[in-house]
Amino acid sequence: MKPAILLALSFLLFALTTNIPLAFSQDDHENVLDTGGRELIGIGPGYYIMPAFFGAAGGGVWPGETGNQTCPVTVLQDYSEVVSGKPVKFYTGTRPGYVYTGAPLDIVFGENPECTEYSSKWVFVYGDFPKAWVGIGGVEDHPGKDILSGKFKIEKYGDFGYKLVFCPKFTAPPGACFDIGRFDDEKGRRLVHAEEGDRPFEVVFVRAIDDSGIRSID
Repeated sequence: MKPAILLALSFLLFALTTNIPLAFSQDDHENVLDTGGRELIGIGPGYYIMPAFFGAAGGGVWPGETGNQTCPVTVLQDYSEVVSGKPVKFYTGTRPGYVYTGAPLDIVFGENPECTEYSSKWVFVYGDFPKAWVGIGGVEDHPGKDILSGKFKIEKYGDFGYKLVFCPKFTAPPGACFDIGRFDDEKGRRLVHAEEGDRPFEVVFVRAIDDSGIRSID
């Protein structure tokens, strides 16, 4: 059986046991806020994705190289709390682009590595690792791996933060999604498919440019 078919079947099996819906209701959504209490704007200044708690939880996320990669196409969370990572933008497909909990969106790094064949858009990659993980780009950037199509969502989580959720394009029943967690790798923590019993990655969003036009974190 081809790897792509096996991948599809594995996620269909997962979908049968998950209860996270994809449907976005206009009645129960709310604005996602940054750490300054401002509404996230998808096409705005960009945001660092940081742990909800400072310290041992680590730092921000950035595209890095893992395994035998020669291009930074794996999304990693830095082990150091003083590293802010690289800012991302959220594309909602609506104007003016406010980001709401439960709304499907694309996540894209503000800067695209020159060595990528496609883009810095976040995707889910499967193969040669214990869990499916978040990468960037397309199939050309991940030779020998499978790319899972779908959309991300942001949901409220914990007392102070949010969690990232991924919703594959094809699931049975339709609309099944899964949380994004972390898995330690040699160069940083990969963002991965959080399975049953795994704790989701609790995050906050730090605006990359403050009101004076200066980067908020170096």
